Formats: sequence, structure tokens, C-alpha cells
Amino acid sequence: MRHKARMRRTALTTAVLAASLSGSLTAGCAHSDGDDNRAPQHTATPAAPPAPGPQVAASGSPLVVKIDNVPAARPQNGLDAADVVYAEQVEGGLSRLLAVYATRLPETVGPVRSARESDLELLRQFHRPTLAFSGAHRKLLPQIGKAPLRAQSADQDPSAYFRATGKAAPHNLYLHPAKLLTSAPGRAALTTGYRYGPAPSGGTPTAARTLRYPAARFTFTWSAERHRWLVAMDGTSTAMADGARVEPATVVVQHVRIRDSSYRDVLGNPTPYTETVGSGKAEVLRDGRSFDASWSRPRATDGTSFTTAGGRRMNFAEGQVWVVFAPAP
Repeated sequence: MRHKARMRRTALTTAVLAASLSGSLTAGCAHSDGDDNRAPQHTATPAAPPAPGPQVAASGSPLVVKIDNVPAARPQNGLDAADVVYAEQVEGGLSRLLAVYATRLPETVGPVRSARESDLELLRQFHRPTLAFSGAHRKLLPQIGKAPLRAQSADQDPSAYFRATGKAAPHNLYLHPAKLLTSAPGRAALTTGYRYGPAPSGGTPTAARTLRYPAARFTFTWSAERHRWLVAMDGTSTAMADGARVEPATVVVQHVRIRDSSYRDVLGNPTPYTETVGSGKAEVLRDGRSFDASWSRPRATDGTSFTTAGGRRMNFAEGQVWVVFAPAP
């Protein structure tokens, strides 16, 4: 009898420990319903587990990083090395950046933040891009796992990320791109649909252009000396942590439909969805001038083409491109 009693006590203890361990693991993997100002509690994206170590970038497969853009996140790292930077509106009227790297990989990029639903549509134009992000809404994670991209969150490859000192979480998560890709894939990865070449005739001389979201502001000022647009965000000149200026050669104001998605943040604010498939009006800034244009992207797998008011393909200047998604009038 004593032996049977000991066996029952042992079985009961084992069951309690198992339940406790299961509860601990579940609690440790919980993810907030939205993107808030607390340190993220990541949930691994349900995608195939990454191969150990960095992967060789196939031609046509760029690195794309979701970058924080609130004042507490600045100065950022690595924006100056991006080939294309997309600026989008997020919850509360704030902004966030999506940087595309194809021709070179900086030493560090960040701060890295969470992905949004409309990012998946935007990234369909690239061939299986590597997406670096901090996490996502728990209901969005399965969509990211099914998307035709290589999802590399901080949970999936923690060795590629680090927490920097000097900034409070969640504005201090940074990426070592070389931990994800052994080399930059090259210009062939930029399947954006953009065409580069001489400027068209006409245009309006433009010294500066300011774009506003409800709680964010971008200003692009032309520097004839540097032959680039100098970027300022929320009234402050944009420079990286190492002092490098962000100086795109071309700035695109792309008027798109921005609607509420089915997701909300922890405060109940709806997450905006930026529609990048379709067509609409645009404004292209290059060489100190502004050109009225139209944009077209018939399918998610297509790049975006731009045409002048006269119906000709709009050429961009060689160098970095910034695309600011502005609400269509």
C-alpha cells in the first residue's frame, strides 16, 4: 500500500510540474495584440525554421527591414545605405519606415520594429525578400508565415539582433544584416519597376517639400551643392548615429488609399492599411524640381511604374529613392 501511495504521489507531482511548465512556456510566448511602447514579447512566426548562420542572397532577393521612426528611436542606423525607403502611416498618425537593401549592407540597422499587414502586399514585388522585423500582431503572424518571403524576426534568429544601450525598449533593438545575408544581392534585386535616367523636360523648381501625417512630418530640402534632397523628420534634420546624412536623389509622393485594417493596437487604435496595388497620382522630386506624375501597379507581383503628365515613363535620378505614401485626396 505504501508503495502504491508513493507511486500516486509521484504521478501527481509529475502532472503538476508538467502543467506548470506548460503554463510558463505559454506565458513566455504571449504576444501583445498590437504594437505598444513596451518591450515586445515575441511570438515566433509560424514559418519554416531558418537555416543556421547567414544565407547567401540569391539574385533578386533583397533584405527589407522595418525601422522605428518615433523621436525616441532617433538617431537611427543604416538608413543612409538603403536603396529604397518607404514611409508609411501607422497607428496614432505616426510613421514607420521600410528600408530595402540590395547594393550594400550596413554594419547595423535599426531600431527594428514590428511588421504590418500592408507590408506583405508591398513586398510581393520582390522575389522572396528577407524581412527583418521585431514581431507582429498575433493574428498577423500566420499570414507572414505563409507569405512568399523569408521571415527573420528577433525570435527566429536572435543571434542577428542585439539590444543597444542609450535607448529604452522597444526603441533599442538593432540588426546585424551580415547575420542574415552573407553579401548584398545586387541591383537585380530591386524589382521595383522604377526606371532611372535623365530628367524629363519641364517640372517646377522646388526648394523644399513637406508631407504630413496626423502625428508625423517629413521635409525634403534640395541641396544644389550636394545634388540631393536633405531629409528632416518632425522638424529635425535626419542624420544617422554615426553622423551620416540621409540624402535621397529622388523623392516620390505617392497618393494611395489608406484605410483601417482589421487589426488594432493595445490602445484600440485601428492599424492603417496602405493600398499599394492600383493606380493614382504622384509627385516626383528630382534635380531640384517637382514633376506631376501618375503611378500604376496592376498586381501585387508587379513593380510600380510612373508616367509623366504627358504619358511618358518617368525617370528617377541615380541614387537612393524615398517613397512617402500620402493619403489620396
